[in-house]
Amino acid sequence: MEKDQQITPAEWRVMRIVWSLGSTTSREITELLQRRVDWKAATIKTLLRRLVAKGALTTEKQGRAFIYRPLVAEQATMSNAADNLFDNICERRVGKTLCHVVKHAELSKADIDELVKILNKKAVNAPDEVQCNCVPGRPMNC
Repeated sequence: MEKDQQITPAEWRVMRIVWSLGSTTSREITELLQRRVDWKAATIKTLLRRLVAKGALTTEKQGRAFIYRPLVAEQATMSNAADNLFDNICERRVGKTLCHVVKHAELSKADIDELVKILNKKAVNAPDEVQCNCVPGRPMNC
């Protein structure tokens, strides 16, 4: 999937189902999504077509059913989305944004242990203050 072909919030809902199931029919995707959101089957089929066009899903006709499988790895896709987010915010705001995410996310003890290890390692060489990157060549305090 091309970096500029980001997955929309609605498409993320579809992808989460396909990643979870690995291989599934359009009917199963539609049934599962309609339990959570009030979308018409035609809307879901449009989302599936878009994801195939973006290279996120592959589809194969088996009899009367269409089978969908992911073409992109879940973790790599999520990491790419996070990179895109952080590429578009002021570097001075990254820490506060990460704090917000950590505060509001449900994390396992293993996740927390990993975060602590990463933060302790980063703390060794961390600057006292992160510089703003909003206007190139001009240090700003935003």
